[in-house]
Amino acid sequence: MQEIKVAVFEDNKARRELLKMLLETSEGFVCTGAFENCQHIIKNIVGCLPDVILMDIDMPGVNGIEGLKIVHTQFPQVKVLMQTIFEEEEKIFEAILAGADGYILKKTPPLKLLDAMREVLDGGAPMTPTVARQVLHLFNNKHYKNTPDNFDLTEREHEILKLLVKGLSYKMIAAECNISYATVNSHISHIYEKLHVSNAAEAVAKALGQRIV
Repeated sequence: MQEIKVAVFEDNKARRELLKMLLETSEGFVCTGAFENCQHIIKNIVGCLPDVILMDIDMPGVNGIEGLKIVHTQFPQVKVLMQTIFEEEEKIFEAILAGADGYILKKTPPLKLLDAMREVLDGGAPMTPTVARQVLHLFNNKHYKNTPDNFDLTEREHEILKLLVKGLSYKMIAAECNISYATVNSHISHIYEKLHVSNAAEAVAKALGQRIV
């Protein structure tokens, strides 16, 4: 099985070293680079060729959101998993608009963090429900006023959206609904289309804001 190559962008040296150690000691993962900011992110990515980036939002110089924008422009095949804390509402909102592939709180347990990296490579959009709740009022104010309440979700789509809001991964949703991972992916694509959103964070925020679930 091919190892998942991960690059870490984190200004806190102790946390950066811990993440590097976690990756190096976890089967199926390898840390190909660990950097304190995004100042030289293009050179960094060319040098370490990651599949996934663990990106801190707050860093000196070029921060994580600017780094995310550069990655999506220059390296669209690389997945970016943002690492956030509760106090960063506006920045989380900016990351959502910039198209981050997932949103994980820094206090997420190591095993769940590894699962999130696997999931994002499988086409999922891992996120912590509390992130969506934290930015809910920002979505309501900026995006979703006057949105119709009827989104024509099927019964199955509504069920899957509820599980997504609860924070279940695609794999867990598949087990809960007794369907395949690919079927979950297909349903979630239809949910995104009907809700006019592009990722899990927006879907959860809209589901909560419009009281769909």
